Amino acid sequence: MHVLPSTLEKLAFDRVIEALAERAATPLGRERARTVAPDLDDGARELAFERTDEVLRGDDLSLGGVEDVRPLLDRVREGGVLDGREILSIAYTMDAAATVRRAIAQGDRPQLRLLAEAMSSFDGVLRLVREQLDVQGEVRDDATPKLREIRRRLQPLRGRIRERLSQLLAQHSQHVQDPIITLRRDRYVIPIKASSQARVPGIVVDTSDSGQTVFVEPAPVVAMNNELALLEFEERDEVRRILIALGQRVAFEPGLEPTLAALAELDLALASARLAREWWLSRPEVAEGAPVQLPAARHPLIEACVANDLLLAGEDGDERLMVVTGPNAGGKTVLLKTLGLAVLMAHAGLYVAAGSASGAEPGGDASGRRRPRRARLPRVAALLTDIGDEQSIEASLSTYAAHLTNLRRIVEAAAPGTLVLIDELGSGTDPDEGAALSQAILEVLVERRAVGLVTTHLAPLKVFASRTGGVRNAAMRFDVDALAPTFELTIGQPGRSYALAIARRIGLDAGLLDRAETLLGPEGARLERLLETLERQREALQLELDEARASSEQARAEAALLRDQIEGLREREAELLEQAAERADALLKDTLQRATALRRSAREDPEQRGKALEALQALRRETRSKAAPASGGAAPGRGPGGAVARDPIRPGALVRVASYGAEGPIQEVRGDTLVVQLGLLKVEVPRREVTPVTPKPRAPRGPAGAAAMPAAPAAPLGGGVPRELNVRGERVEGAIERIRDYLREAHALRVASVRIVHGKGTGALRDAVRQYLREEKLVTRFEDAVPYEGGHGVTVAYLRA
Repeated sequence: MHVLPSTLEKLAFDRVIEALAERAATPLGRERARTVAPDLDDGARELAFERTDEVLRGDDLSLGGVEDVRPLLDRVREGGVLDGREILSIAYTMDAAATVRRAIAQGDRPQLRLLAEAMSSFDGVLRLVREQLDVQGEVRDDATPKLREIRRRLQPLRGRIRERLSQLLAQHSQHVQDPIITLRRDRYVIPIKASSQARVPGIVVDTSDSGQTVFVEPAPVVAMNNELALLEFEERDEVRRILIALGQRVAFEPGLEPTLAALAELDLALASARLAREWWLSRPEVAEGAPVQLPAARHPLIEACVANDLLLAGEDGDERLMVVTGPNAGGKTVLLKTLGLAVLMAHAGLYVAAGSASGAEPGGDASGRRRPRRARLPRVAALLTDIGDEQSIEASLSTYAAHLTNLRRIVEAAAPGTLVLIDELGSGTDPDEGAALSQAILEVLVERRAVGLVTTHLAPLKVFASRTGGVRNAAMRFDVDALAPTFELTIGQPGRSYALAIARRIGLDAGLLDRAETLLGPEGARLERLLETLERQREALQLELDEARASSEQARAEAALLRDQIEGLREREAELLEQAAERADALLKDTLQRATALRRSAREDPEQRGKALEALQALRRETRSKAAPASGGAAPGRGPGGAVARDPIRPGALVRVASYGAEGPIQEVRGDTLVVQLGLLKVEVPRREVTPVTPKPRAPRGPAGAAAMPAAPAAPLGGGVPRELNVRGERVEGAIERIRDYLREAHALRVASVRIVHGKGTGALRDAVRQYLREEKLVTRFEDAVPYEGGHGVTVAYLRA
């Protein structure tokens, strides 16, 4: 993006960059932050956004221990020597980079992981540093075999020297100034009184400041001191050689430079995330030709700045230019700079002070349109501005001439992809001429499809904006009662100057005000009254809109409450169903265990068979009584204790169809649609149109049509087994299981034949029952019941003797 340095300064971009640098953790990051500029291409900008986003989404990363070691590296590369502490500084930076590399590798942050992959682990060089230097940066005794041998000889030699000097102190105690052993010029000496110098044979190495003491190297230790000096020289030489080699090893480590560059980029991403978190910034969407959508936009450098929704169409849309009017000190210039700074920050890869991550929320501008909550900005090729007083004494330019110079540059450069920001257009000269020139400039900007924001006080420009396609009016509000601006932007209507309104509010003479309105002229007075009327209407509409929003919010809250209650009921239902299923499982398990034991007893002891069968029938009756629905007290659709009762709307159930005024059995259940047999017809009806009917006992008729005696199904067989088993409307698996148990009990009681009532329906259950009977060894044959006892709906099975 092309932008002048003076524009960056006027929009306070440098202050944002300094705030970014202050939040960097390392000198590398601070230096990198100060290079940030609004000149990134699409890929680099999105990469910066993504890195910031990954930092915000993940765990905190620490760059503790990272230092700017580049001056040390340069010194080594220029032939200098590092001491141990300086080498440790480089090693600590390497170790910190390796730690960060491992921390990033553990998370799901792909862009940060790419940065981490550019860092080396430095395992070999760090191990070498630890082997040769201690934590204070001193060379270890075992850094090399030669140094180890030198230091092995040094310590005993120093011990012998001190031991011999101690003997000499005792021997010449009357001549000793202080009974101590000290070092002078790297030689071990003892302090002798100056008056006794000749009494102690040796070399005078130094004297005290007062001249009262001489430091003598006694003759017996001169040879040992010489040997010590030679060893210490060898030690220094070996230590220097080690430090030179180690310094070059770390300075010329191949992965060090890429690691430092990656650390700088990582620190920049961390600083950007800190800035976004502390300033409540959000990630913008930047795209070619996109509209300006800055919901809740505010100036990040102004404390307690009032947020405003700033909306402008893209270069291919309508209302690309916004003309903002209103009172002085009402926030117009701040709004202008807010947009300009947001564009600069976005094009520099920084989050902006607008928008949120919550999508859309109710609300809108004066037209009632909903406000997007995601900040969007167009890709800007050039930012063209005329902001502030640019009077130049050196160039002999007045304020107005300086403005004209800027406006000429803007008009010449205006094109699709440019963003224009003009403050106080038309000011500083005759209002009529200024308005005419300003309108001409706006017409050029509209024609060249530039996007921009213009502030002005000129009434003709308000009229122009209201009548011209591609231009939109907006106003900064003013509280006349409080005599203070509200700094709130109202889009869709021009603003008032409020000069006469404020004068009337503070009690200026009415006659004076009337005269002022007369001088204003009919057009000016009419425009001011129209704007006042529009403002009152807008405030009334805004009040109604706020009330509607409040009602809508209340309705949503109540709906959410109802949803929670319904969900609670569903959870309670599921809980009751689970409890019922557990009780049913327990009852079934107990019944099966008892039934198995009784059958085993009947098989093993023929004499007890009768009692066992009687007990088996009693168990059947007990089980049925427990499973049968209770009369009252249970919830609808449930039996005692919450057990689920059978659905009355099921195949085989008798129902009444209201729309046909007839009754018949259900043949099929297809969701909310039922297939019902009404006489000779099968009809499909909605479930809501049927009601269950309790079947009445029918007296079967004989062939002649006369009423017959009650059929055999009502009479039990010997031992309590029913004469027939009714499985009509049941699922095949459950019906077959009941038939199997029923046949075994009947056979045990030596029953010759039984009736199985399965109904006609689709014939599926009938076919399944008969297929089972063909395979059942206890059955010798089976046939349909006679027509007046059920016909095809009943199968009579004959059992083996």
